[in-house]
Amino acid sequence: MKIGLTGATGHFGSIVAETLLKTVPAENIVVSVRRPEKAAHLQAQGVDVRHGDFDQPESLAAAFAGIDRLLIVSADGDNDTRIRQHKAAVDAAVRAGVGFIAYTSVGDADNSTLFLAPVHKATEGFIRESGIPYSFLRNNWYLENEAGSIQAAAAGAPWVTSAEDGKVGWATRRDYAEAAAAVLAGEGHHNTVYELGGEPLSQGELASVVGAVLGQEVKLQQVDDKAYAEIMAGAGVPEAALPIVVGIQAAIREGALNHPGGDLAKLLQRPLTPLDEGVKEILAAK
Repeated sequence: MKIGLTGATGHFGSIVAETLLKTVPAENIVVSVRRPEKAAHLQAQGVDVRHGDFDQPESLAAAFAGIDRLLIVSADGDNDTRIRQHKAAVDAAVRAGVGFIAYTSVGDADNSTLFLAPVHKATEGFIRESGIPYSFLRNNWYLENEAGSIQAAAAGAPWVTSAEDGKVGWATRRDYAEAAAAVLAGEGHHNTVYELGGEPLSQGELASVVGAVLGQEVKLQQVDDKAYAEIMAGAGVPEAALPIVVGIQAAIREGALNHPGGDLAKLLQRPLTPLDEGVKEILAAK
C-alpha cells in the first residue's frame, strides 16, 4: 500500500512524514513537493520524492500515480487561489485512481464564520463529489500561531487581543500532524469527519498558561479591532496581513473556534500535549 502526502517539506507535512516513517516502510511513502531538492533528506531515507505543484496540474498525474491513500495538506494563499489549487489536486487524485483522501480542513467547516472556512468548505465539497472515500481532519487552531504573542510576553509585553472572551481549541501542530499520520496509516477512517482540537480556552486563560511557564504575570490587554490593527502594525505585521490578523480576532470573538475537538485524543490514542509544554517548545525555538 502506497501512502502519499503533499506539502511534506512544510511545517505540518514534515511532521506527518517523520511520524509515518516510524511505522511505515519508507519505500511505501510518496511525497509530492514543489521543490524536490528540499526533500533530499526524505529521499535519503528511501522515501519516493516526486515533483508536484498545485499550480501545475499536469505535474500531479505523475505525483499521485500508484498512491492508495493521499493526504492533501491545504495550501497557502488567498481563498480563490487555494480553492483553484485544491480542485486541481482532487481532480488529479480522481484521474490517478487514488483510493482514499485525507484533507486538513478547519473546525466546523460547514458553519464557521472564520475567513478561511470557505476554502475548506469548498474543498470538502470537491472531495465528496469525487466519490473517493475521505476523512476530513478539521483542525481547530495551532498553538504555534500564537508564537509572536508568546515571545512578546517573554520580553515583558502584555497579551493584546480584541477577541474578548472568545475561546479557541488550541493544540500543538505536532498533535494535529500525528493525528493525520494515524488516519493515513490506520484502518476504519473511510468517510469520516473528525473535529480536532484542545479544550477551548479564552485569550486570558492562554495568557495565564504562558505566564506560569515564564514565572511572571502576563497582563491581558483587551482592545477594539482598530486599536489591535494599530498595535500589530507597530509590532511589524505587514499592512496586507492586518485584515487577516484582525479577522482572526473577530472570528474568535464570534465563537468560530469555540467548539469541541475531542476526536484529536481519540486519533492519537493518548492525551494531548499540555499547552505549557507547547509554550516551552515555542520559547526554546526562538
